Amino acid sequence: MQFFWKYIDDLMGKGLSIFVVTELLFYVSASLIPLALPLAILLSSIMTLGNLAENNELTALKSSGLSLYRIIRPLTSIVLVIALCTFLFANYVIPVANLKWHSLIYDIQNTKVATIITPGAYSRELEGYAIKVDSGTGNEFEGVLIHDHTDPREVKTIRAKYGKIYKSENGKDLFFELKDGSIMEELATTAPTYSNDGVAHSPNSNRPSRRSTFAQATYKIDLSGFDLSRSQEDLFKDKYEMLNVFQINHALDSIRDNSAAIVNNFLLSIKNDHPYFMAKNFALSSKDKDEAHSVHAPDTTILFSKLSTEQKIAAISSAQTRLRNKTKNIDSQIEFLNVLHRNIDKYLLEFHRKFALTFAIIILFFVGAPLGAIVRKGGFGAPVVIAALLFMIYFVLISVGDNLARNETLSPFMGMWFPSMTLTPIAIWLMRAAAADRPVFSFPLIKGLFKRKS
Repeated sequence: MQFFWKYIDDLMGKGLSIFVVTELLFYVSASLIPLALPLAILLSSIMTLGNLAENNELTALKSSGLSLYRIIRPLTSIVLVIALCTFLFANYVIPVANLKWHSLIYDIQNTKVATIITPGAYSRELEGYAIKVDSGTGNEFEGVLIHDHTDPREVKTIRAKYGKIYKSENGKDLFFELKDGSIMEELATTAPTYSNDGVAHSPNSNRPSRRSTFAQATYKIDLSGFDLSRSQEDLFKDKYEMLNVFQINHALDSIRDNSAAIVNNFLLSIKNDHPYFMAKNFALSSKDKDEAHSVHAPDTTILFSKLSTEQKIAAISSAQTRLRNKTKNIDSQIEFLNVLHRNIDKYLLEFHRKFALTFAIIILFFVGAPLGAIVRKGGFGAPVVIAALLFMIYFVLISVGDNLARNETLSPFMGMWFPSMTLTPIAIWLMRAAAADRPVFSFPLIKGLFKRKS
């Protein structure tokens, strides 16, 4: 539903077949599996252990000498296998699915060109044009009428019995392939003229016009100001959402190497722009060592105190200009490096997300299993409510960690592992309480917090 609300404008009124919509949802659903699996593991563990405890089967197993850790050992093995499969799925399948659905939604958005025309009504979505057709479906129409107002000095009207619309390969132009039509052009009235003595002659009140007919013609409309798609960035295969952990690691190395090279080149350019280093480089590049020494001779030094007032003002002004330029260059370089660092953080977020979601499945199992043994409720009643509340907490934690990491408040590692770090102590606490058959709030510190005052 969230996906539909986000892209409802791109999907509605496009005449898409059910197969295209199904294909799009199939690719999108792949990215939801790692998010749904933690909830599934949490709910199933609570229901399984809750059923065993409710039917006293867990008590019978414990009375035979088996501890809770030994009882859930087979389940733990299965959960570990599921976690490993989840990581493989998130690492190899989801990047491909993301590339597929981004490409598909981009193609769907590009079909917006064929839907700007509504039969029987004027369409003004293209700035400077009013387009109307009598009937038609897809990109073929009958009774085409185009009013071209792009030139304020001219009114152009194109009529055709039949027309077909299509877009250029580069997406910058829209073409109407017209048949059996005419073109009416009306120019603006001519400006008044003046004689040598300054007397104005009245302009001709008639608007110059011309009319021509054609059997077949192609009319081009510029789409430079018309937004046809979201962003072509989603098509790039090197985007962080479409890479596995090995490709992300390789991309991070490339970005860091490029960043280091850019910084070194910038430092060299700043250094070489300084007069001292310019003179030094000139001296080192000179073949004559005596000439090189003469560059640094003391008698060539110009003291600021010996300059005239005009020369001092010119020197100060020149220095201020050079400092302003250097400051602007440094600010631009800082902003560029900040963009690179934010880009690196996005790659690191996706890198840690694959491992953190896998580990979350294991942690939520060790939260749900002891909780089911403690509450002693199975079925779809209490376990569903408990699982929903716990998963809500997990989802809030992962959303907060993700947002804090994107805002550079936390590191990508802390942002992605924040839910697991929070839930791990809770899982340990619940496992100890369930294994010892103690209530959840049986520890001295917890009992002191919830002890009723007399």
